[in-house]
Amino acid sequence: MSVRDLHAGPSPAATRGEGSPRTRLVVLGVVLAVAIACFLTLFVRGSFDFALPRRATMLGAMAVAAFAQGVGTVVFHTVTQNRILTPSIMGFDSLYTLMQTLLVWFFGGAVIAETDGLPKLLAQTALMVAFATILYRWLFSGRFGSLYLLLLVGVVLGMAFDSLSTFLQRLLNPTDYDMLSVQLFGRLSGVDDTYLPLAFVVCGAVGVIFWRRRHTLDALLLGRETALSIGVDHKRELTVMLVLIAVLVAFSTALVGPMTFFGFLVATLAYQVTGSYRHELVMPMAFLLGMLTLVGGQFVMQHIFYAGGFLTVVIEFVGGITFLYFLLRKGSL
Repeated sequence: MSVRDLHAGPSPAATRGEGSPRTRLVVLGVVLAVAIACFLTLFVRGSFDFALPRRATMLGAMAVAAFAQGVGTVVFHTVTQNRILTPSIMGFDSLYTLMQTLLVWFFGGAVIAETDGLPKLLAQTALMVAFATILYRWLFSGRFGSLYLLLLVGVVLGMAFDSLSTFLQRLLNPTDYDMLSVQLFGRLSGVDDTYLPLAFVVCGAVGVIFWRRRHTLDALLLGRETALSIGVDHKRELTVMLVLIAVLVAFSTALVGPMTFFGFLVATLAYQVTGSYRHELVMPMAFLLGMLTLVGGQFVMQHIFYAGGFLTVVIEFVGGITFLYFLLRKGSL
């Protein structure tokens, strides 16, 4: 029995069941297209030629964040068999915060502006991916290697990074701390448009791999023993997926800053709206919901409440409340 055999020859009832999620995808796509058109063209003050490129750059950053955080979290939930934990909670955001804090601690706040550029983005991404890869190889190759140990170590390291960052930040002078704090919040409006082509290439390449492995992901969702019984190399697929998730989340964090609960919020909504376990439905739904959340939220915050810079704060607040709700309802990680 192969992975594709799980999806061969669906019954008429199953086909009818899949029609509703696909319809929801189409409807959500239409709603997103309208939201994007409104975001790009409405309430333009001053020169349209000046406003459109800035909004288009912000839209590109939203697409990267929605794909990396939303789709990455869905795949992470699949391979870890846990819908509570996310890559950000496991320490990626904490590592980014620590790197920024150490940079300011050793060289002062002015170094943030002086080192901005593609080399810094690539260096930060490479360090975060290297951290994840070394952690995965060490834990999976060791005598006591297991996924549960990986999750535990990731959470503990995240807490340790946060504690060290907080300690160093308290020792900074107010000016350096103010300059650092700007880097520690998700930012959609300050992205350099020269970064976006590379970001799109990375997201596109990882997206193609995820899509080609969508049936394998469905099999991984059934558990280790079931996946092995139908010929899936569970350990190899698990390692590949975790490294790809690390690439996505690291690149997104280095590009737009930490967004700890955004991926969790989008993935949770995708499960509820889709009503299906199939990744060919859940992954596109997560991306569309992530885009709609960012585009619609930015439009409302910027043009109704005149607080466009606070969108990520609101998302993190709502995502944090949702996370606590599911954690308390489930009773454990």
